Amino acid sequence: MPARTHFRTHPATTGGVDVRLPWWALALPVLAFAILFLLILNPSDAHAAGADPEIAHLVERARQLLTR
Repeated sequence: MPARTHFRTHPATTGGVDVRLPWWALALPVLAFAILFLLILNPSDAHAAGADPEIAHLVERARQLLTR
């Protein structure tokens, strides 16, 4: 005689573990990315010798778009 399968009517809990992230878990990486991106876009601090001109034009265009 086969056993009956019991279906759950609600999802299983993990013992009260909270899976939500705190606000700073998203804010800190976004802030770090923005700061590093702004450092890259600042042409006065760029001292690269023999940099590829295509990349320089791309970065300059991105800086112009962000400062509008």
